[in-house]
Amino acid sequence: MKIFISSEAMNWFKEEMEAKAGDKIRFYARYGGSSPLHDGFSIGMTMDTPVIPSVTLMLENILFFIEERDEWFFDGHDLYVNLDSKLDELSYTYKKA
Repeated sequence: MKIFISSEAMNWFKEEMEAKAGDKIRFYARYGGSSPLHDGFSIGMTMDTPVIPSVTLMLENILFFIEERDEWFFDGHDLYVNLDSKLDELSYTYKKA
């Protein structure tokens, strides 16, 4: 399982979340909504400190990660984070590793 972040999405993190070198951003399973992987759960994202990260990606000295306890949500899929330019918000795609 891996995390992929497009350059457009990276710009979104820097502009909208004011992410900068040294920050840590976690993707996690969130109760509510739906996703292609699980009805009733969607992906959440927040600035956080890793406890037991199972997947990490360092881009521009910003750490993106998924905690071991949220691994079930991704069901062995890689996470692709892109920008929906029409809505100016992040979009997520899951592809089996």
